[in-house]
Amino acid sequence: MTTPPAADRPGTIWGLARRHRLLLAGGLLLGIVGVGSTLVQPVIVSDLIEAAGAGDPVAGIIVLLGALLLADAVLSATQGYLIGKAGENIVRDSRVLLTGRVLRADLAAFQARRQGDVHTRLVSDTSLVKIALSQSLAQIAVNGLVVIGCVVMMAWIDVWLLLLALGCIGVASTLSLWLARRLRVVALRNREETGEFGADLHRVLSALTTVKAARAEEREQAGIGRLAERVRRSGVRVSAYASVLTPAMNVGLQASLAAVVGAGMARVATGSLGLADFTAFVMYLFYLVSPLVLVFMSIAAYQQGRAAIQRVDELVGIPQEDDPPAAATSASGPAAAPEPVPAPGPAGTGPAVEFRQVAFGYGEEGRDVLAEVSFTVPARGLTALVGPSGAGKTTVFQLIERFYRPRRGSVLLDGRDIAALPLARVRGRVGYVQQDSPVMRGTVRENIAYAAPDATEAEIRDAVELAGLAPVVAQLPDGLDTVLGDQGTGLSGGQRQRLCIARVLLQKPAVMLLDEATSHLDSDTEAALREVLDRVSRRCAVIAIAHRISTVVDADHIVVLDAGRVRDRGTHAELYERDELYRRLAATQLSGRPAAVAGRQDAAAGLQ
Repeated sequence: MTTPPAADRPGTIWGLARRHRLLLAGGLLLGIVGVGSTLVQPVIVSDLIEAAGAGDPVAGIIVLLGALLLADAVLSATQGYLIGKAGENIVRDSRVLLTGRVLRADLAAFQARRQGDVHTRLVSDTSLVKIALSQSLAQIAVNGLVVIGCVVMMAWIDVWLLLLALGCIGVASTLSLWLARRLRVVALRNREETGEFGADLHRVLSALTTVKAARAEEREQAGIGRLAERVRRSGVRVSAYASVLTPAMNVGLQASLAAVVGAGMARVATGSLGLADFTAFVMYLFYLVSPLVLVFMSIAAYQQGRAAIQRVDELVGIPQEDDPPAAATSASGPAAAPEPVPAPGPAGTGPAVEFRQVAFGYGEEGRDVLAEVSFTVPARGLTALVGPSGAGKTTVFQLIERFYRPRRGSVLLDGRDIAALPLARVRGRVGYVQQDSPVMRGTVRENIAYAAPDATEAEIRDAVELAGLAPVVAQLPDGLDTVLGDQGTGLSGGQRQRLCIARVLLQKPAVMLLDEATSHLDSDTEAALREVLDRVSRRCAVIAIAHRISTVVDADHIVVLDAGRVRDRGTHAELYERDELYRRLAATQLSGRPAAVAGRQDAAAGLQ
């Protein structure tokens, strides 16, 4: 696993915000200009009162005041647009960055996380990042300036009235700051519990058919309901602190207003304070109310956003797959184009895959799943991996694809340790047909061409024909353009497997891995697939995992795995003769084989 580059370590979301500093700065600048326009208005009103009292013309003052009000509205709207655009840009960049980090994540590190929680961080938490980094900070900055400006102007008019007002406001502000800090704590808890809810919901929905078959709807609904209740409780706590925040400020502001009006009117009555100045002071106090409330509301929103930023930055720091330094791409630049995959060399020039004393276990302290495994796979032909469940067959495939790294030993591809090869080269040369035959929502054509999006129509048709998928495509309503649902809804299990085989064939790999690729096929389709494998194995190495020995009796080479070790190697006839485990597996599975197959197998094994 690689250490995240400096640009991708926690704190990166702030770095993304800096990319849009011009928009943010423009919005803040307009806000500052708007603050000036706002602060001038009470002064103009004071002049208006004095001019009216003196009988002077007031038309010019009224026009100026109207122009200031209009300018204030235009500046506010433009500022909101620029800040909103910057926020949306930050959300987009955050999601693109997170998606790249997740797609390139080390498989073990990714699988240790709950996928529903990852989804929540990618979708919901990134939306809150926008509020924290653009809207809330802008509101705090602009309204904070309004508050400061009002305080300065009020001090200029009458310091004693200002001290009276600040005394009441200060108590409320202290309480509000404490509430804001508490709000951040409960908001983080709420985001975490929301992630747990999303993860469990994802678990249930991804196995909906199993849930229905097990009649577990009520149990699962009850379990998800408990998680929803936890989210509700933490959400109520967030609402409680947020709802108290604004009234706490309002009480202080209303108390200060009452005190100022009472004391100010008394001063006006004695003549120690002019009516115009008192009017301006009260206007500044009114102007102070809304911005001060917005400052504390923005602080509350920012605290919630900080909780989201923390969760997003944690996901940014997910360990990435290793790649040799020469193949590593810049974190800020575009990914390098995968290097061309050379065609396999002539047969007999060396093994396509070689395991040398490989040991591997899942987790840092987990037991070894493979122990000192060594075998070779020729550049042509069919090599089969057989053995009981848990023997380590699928793990072998995952090491060849470099989803994981061995603890000891080395895996070689074309004579080179795959640890020293770029991932694009390894996975370009190795095609993998997984046991669960993953098919995505989209057309049949899009699924087949997924690993080779630039493939021609002729190449797609050839792959379809070679995989035995042509009869299936011919029966679909729109042929290759038929739209499939999630997980390949619309195709049977066997049809999905053949589609995945066609996808790998289109990739033109040097090594093809088939993990239980025939487990959902009937006897006729399996026989057809054996012919396909025979043709494919003449031009590249094919490694097949099969619990059904009938699929691989004609394999050129068979490796028997047992308890994570290579038990024996050879042909079907040789292994049937000398290896008790293989003979038991074969005898169990071939007892009901068709007569034609049985005759060929018996002859090959030398059976009576």
